[in-house]
Amino acid sequence: MVISRRAILAQATLAAAGGPVWTAAPATATGRPRVEDSLRAAIRRLHESPHGPPAVVVAIGRGPGTSLYTAGVPQLGARRDPRAGDRMRVASVAKAFSGATALSLVSSGRLSLDTTVGRTARGMPREWSAVTLRQLLGHTSGIPDFSGTTEFRDTLVADLHDPPPPQELLSYATDPDLLFRPGSRYEYSNSDNILVALMCEAATGRRYEDVLRQRVLQPLGLRDTSLPRGPDLPEPALHGYDTTVAGPPEDVTSAVAAGWSWASGGMVSAPADLVRFIRGYVGGDLIDHKTRDARFRSARVAPNPPARARTQPAWPSSATTPATAASTATPATPSATPSFTAATPDGRGGVAVSITAQITRRPGRRCSGSCGRSSSWPSECCWRIGNGRTRAGRVFAAGRPVGGTAAR
Repeated sequence: MVISRRAILAQATLAAAGGPVWTAAPATATGRPRVEDSLRAAIRRLHESPHGPPAVVVAIGRGPGTSLYTAGVPQLGARRDPRAGDRMRVASVAKAFSGATALSLVSSGRLSLDTTVGRTARGMPREWSAVTLRQLLGHTSGIPDFSGTTEFRDTLVADLHDPPPPQELLSYATDPDLLFRPGSRYEYSNSDNILVALMCEAATGRRYEDVLRQRVLQPLGLRDTSLPRGPDLPEPALHGYDTTVAGPPEDVTSAVAAGWSWASGGMVSAPADLVRFIRGYVGGDLIDHKTRDARFRSARVAPNPPARARTQPAWPSSATTPATAASTATPATPSATPSFTAATPDGRGGVAVSITAQITRRPGRRCSGSCGRSSSWPSECCWRIGNGRTRAGRVFAAGRPVGGTAAR
């Protein structure tokens, strides 16, 4: 499924950047298929592939409107096509929303890119005190990922629907020592996203959800976007499925409460809203020119693992090529709908790609048996909830560990 997903995102991004998507002609004068036909074919191939998602949704925005390209249905048994306003859990695209909120506060002078954790987020380990907002946004902080610890996994499994208050999520990073010198390398950490949201709260004296609504959702007119804490998803919705189980795909839409990932992965949105968001965010509707220019800078850092140097985007949704700015998300909970967003640097074109099945390794591969503390769950670990879902080599049914291992 990896190749098909990449093909969809590539074709959709080309269309958003100005490819000839609005024509129904099957080919150009040279006989080459037009972007629209290639996009539809890629969507169909992914949907019809073994263990493919029940729905694939691509929303493309150019000018004032949004066009929708779909395959499948929003929920198994439904008799309609997916719609632009169908809500879904958007997983780690949530980090782009927290980035937009924080940078809006930077633009207004309420925060600085050099504001430190120790200055704003009270009660955090002293080892984190010198880490800056800039480093949190770029995932170069060195702060360990709370969601990769045994303590977090055990607590999560004990009650999937009852998350702790947001600040308590960071208490699961039981070893507060930094993994590396801040700014020296890149390593994704869900802790960074939580701290960004807590810094927004400290700078405003308001709940992050309220700051997000005032600074991002309302200015961009995102009426189908929210940050809930519970497991329920309001209808109409794109349901998320596990397609690796034996038999029919398993609906895992409400398997885990959104509060377990909060600002790092708990957002709910819709295809049309995602397009409006990424166009407005990348195009500078929420931030001033100085902050926007800083957003597009990239830092040369060592990757994890440090096999070779690479250019890592400095911010969520920052520029990855001269033509586009993209945010590629991994699922933050097993109930999320993997989503990918991209926009042209001027915000005139945008795209959101969503699939309603978890991104997993090939069926038949087995769990490694452990998840390192730097892993971003569940993309580096195994999940099976309900009908034998596994996490880090442990199988549990209906939230109860039952031992053994299962295929990825």
